[in-house]
Amino acid sequence: MNSQTTAIIRVRGLITQFGRNVIHDNLDLDVERGEVMGIVGGSGTGKSVLMRSIIGLNRPKFGEIEMFGQNTSGLSKSAREAIDIRTGVLFQDGALFSSMTVAENIMAPMREHTGLPLKLMLEIVALKVSMVGLPQDACGKYPSELSGGMRKRAGLARALALDPEILFLDEPTAGLDPISAAAFDSLIGSLQQTLDLTVMMVTHDLDSLLAICDRIAVLVDRRIIIGTVDELMQNTHPWIRDYFHGPRARAAMGG
Repeated sequence: MNSQTTAIIRVRGLITQFGRNVIHDNLDLDVERGEVMGIVGGSGTGKSVLMRSIIGLNRPKFGEIEMFGQNTSGLSKSAREAIDIRTGVLFQDGALFSSMTVAENIMAPMREHTGLPLKLMLEIVALKVSMVGLPQDACGKYPSELSGGMRKRAGLARALALDPEILFLDEPTAGLDPISAAAFDSLIGSLQQTLDLTVMMVTHDLDSLLAICDRIAVLVDRRIIIGTVDELMQNTHPWIRDYFHGPRARAAMGG
């Protein structure tokens, strides 16, 4: 890693292309250790694609991605797994295994990456369930028996199962009512501080950006513009101006 930066995630010259469609063109991004970075952009700008590229689920056409100071391209299976263990991911709607109970879902990463005895795994499950604000009786339920908000919390518990250093969130409040979304934002903010997490969050929710993000990366014109809310409100790019000064922005900011 460049000694000039404290970035825990470092992206340089990223080009993402599907067929003839270029999504990202020479994109650079640093996510600092311990910060909450929001990722926003219009439809088709590749917000989730960027996150999936960083966590290794999508192979970019060109560019370098570093995590924890390591270039992630060409890593051995064991080296990639060592990085994966240090990250947790919450996909949209929790992405839980429908045939598993909540407890079994949370234990899945432990079964894959550790040799912990069942008794200890169950104790960890109880701790994680409590940590995300679910009742203990949720452990025996299947995803279909949970509300949307409870599924997201169960997915978050699974993402935290291995005590990650980086937490990736893909539209964490999508589909939630305003009260549930605000409660989820508060939970993420609290966990980030308590666990000293670095959080990268793809979202369209202005309330989430204002509530918990330190900086915001805006995907526009296949590149990225990064700043605080105050800095981005001064930006004259048409999409950024409309996003941060539109009716929803004024409502979110109490204007």
